[in-house]
Amino acid sequence: MQYNSPVILTFFLLSLGVLFLGQYTGGWTTTHLFSVYRSSLKDPLFYIRLFGHVLGHGSWDHFLNNMLLLLVVGPPMEEKYGSKPLLCGMVFTALVTGVLQCVLFPRSGLLGASGIVFMLIMLSSLAGFSGGIPVTMLLVAALYFGQQVYDIIFVHDNVANFMHIVGGLCGTAFGYY
Repeated sequence: MQYNSPVILTFFLLSLGVLFLGQYTGGWTTTHLFSVYRSSLKDPLFYIRLFGHVLGHGSWDHFLNNMLLLLVVGPPMEEKYGSKPLLCGMVFTALVTGVLQCVLFPRSGLLGASGIVFMLIMLSSLAGFSGGIPVTMLLVAALYFGQQVYDIIFVHDNVANFMHIVGGLCGTAFGYY
């Protein structure tokens, strides 16, 4: 066996550990350590949550939906861009989504790797980028952003569609950078 994608595989294993820990603690760790929500800047756990929310998942379905896409799209992106730059992109996306959640949606929490996954999806749509705007990126962006906007307007569930869009924008920026 080969640990072929250290950032993606470590992220997967950490998320799996956080899911088990959340089940073991009856959800306490998921809520208090791995969900980001507005709280005092004096609370040291706020800073853990600001980055750690991407590791938390509310259920096995939530975890599996994110991790399946992460494990398919992530390794080729880590191979293409390298482990350190990809990790920086993931940390940046976690920070941006965490801060925007606290500023724009102060009465709700955010958890899950969806922003990271959509960052990777948009990043992968830029594969082969050599100066012009790739048609694949335009198609993925139109379909992806269109679906998210539709869901924001017409589907009322607990999915943070706005943060999916933010993750996609982070991936696009990272890809062009």
